[in-house]
Formats: sequence, C-alpha cells, structure tokens
Amino acid sequence: MANGFRCNCFITSALDVVGDKWSLVIVKHMLLGGKKTFKDLLESEEGIASSILASRLKKLEEFKIVTKRGIPENKKTKIYLLTDKGLALTPAIVELALWSSDHMAEFHASFSTDEHIERARKGKAKYADWVIKEYTERVREPYAT
Repeated sequence: MANGFRCNCFITSALDVVGDKWSLVIVKHMLLGGKKTFKDLLESEEGIASSILASRLKKLEEFKIVTKRGIPENKKTKIYLLTDKGLALTPAIVELALWSSDHMAEFHASFSTDEHIERARKGKAKYADWVIKEYTERVREPYAT
C-alpha cells in the first residue's frame, strides 16, 4: 500500500509500527526505566545496536509515539519523551508482560516474578494507570512545554 502499511488490518498496521524486535523494548525502557536519552537507551541490557536504535527512534518519532526535545541545561543532549499516543501503549505492554510471565517461564529459566507483575495481576487497568501517572510525573512533566 502507498502509505507503507501492508494492508488495512488494524492489528497488522499496529505491528507495522511497533511490531519489530525493538520498538516496544524502547517504549518499555522509557516507560518503566525512566530512560530518556539515546545513551540511556543504548546502554540497556538488551544490547541494541546504535544504528538500529537511531532507526527505531526515528520511526517512533515519525508516528508520534515519542517526541525528541532539547534540554536547556545541555544544548547537545536530546531527550526522548513518550507522547500520549506512546503512553497509550501501556496496557498492551502490561498484557504482554503478564502473558510472558504466564506462558514463557517454562522456556526461560531465569524468569522471576517481580513487584510489577504482582501489581499488574491484582488489577491490570489500575496498574497501567499508575505506570502512566508515575511516568508523567517523573519524566514528562519536568520537560513539558
């Protein structure tokens, strides 16, 4: 299709944007890990290559999932912030985490349930709302324009 999407399916179109190996990992690190800079994201434990990170951030920015901003105290450093559209991925990330905890542990010997999974199990929507609120207060609000 001319717009870059494979077809008119909602699921396929979503996967065209965030269904690659790295995009949701980047969003997860921003959302839950408070990572804001290219360097922060590059140093994540998954070991993303800098060229791939740059490409994914550009794509996420193009689809308005993240926004890139300069910061007054350091003209060279740019930060990436999740937009409302990016924050709207939170329930999907919570669902994926719970699904993985329930169904991938048998294949991943070092999995352990953490406080986030336990909180999500007690109420997915409430947990997702809390994550968004925490992110907004901790990361986004200080850089709001």
